Amino acid sequence: MADEEIEVDLDDLQRRMDGAMAALRQEFASLRTGRASASMLEPVMVNAYGSPTPINQVGTVNVPEPRMVTVNVWDKSLVGAVEKAIRESGLGINPQTNGTIIMLPIPELNEERRRELTKVAAQYAEHARVAIRNVRRDGMDQLKKAKAGGMSEDEHKIWSDEVQELTDAAISKVDTALETKQQEIMQV
Repeated sequence: MADEEIEVDLDDLQRRMDGAMAALRQEFASLRTGRASASMLEPVMVNAYGSPTPINQVGTVNVPEPRMVTVNVWDKSLVGAVEKAIRESGLGINPQTNGTIIMLPIPELNEERRRELTKVAAQYAEHARVAIRNVRRDGMDQLKKAKAGGMSEDEHKIWSDEVQELTDAAISKVDTALETKQQEIMQV
């Protein structure tokens, strides 16, 4: 049997684990830490023209002040939908409308809200860990098939150790990112 058939594609597993980490970073960017950021609105989807649309595709998102985000909605008929999407997003922001401009004043975070946000960050991290473990399971399934196809016991052990090392490294990155984000959130 050729070596290509036996080997597990570690580069593919690494790429998929890195993808889970990139998704986690994007989710962390959407968590507000008391200062305004245009990225906090990235996960907000607006029901526009009959389908969910990212907010940055229906208007311009700006940060004119450290505690203010504005959304300049291009289509006046969508102002209500954008406002509703922001209200229901769970960001804890009360939008104020002025024509086609929606202003989002970012309130100072209180201790209770900071604790809630650290829990949300922990949930995001757990989703990333689950995604990484799913990639690991796929790699182990590939190894089982290869073993059934004639891979030696020693080779199977070496490859499964490699997959486990990738998994451990990726989960360690998730834990580090979570710790950093929680410290950032709790910082007054």
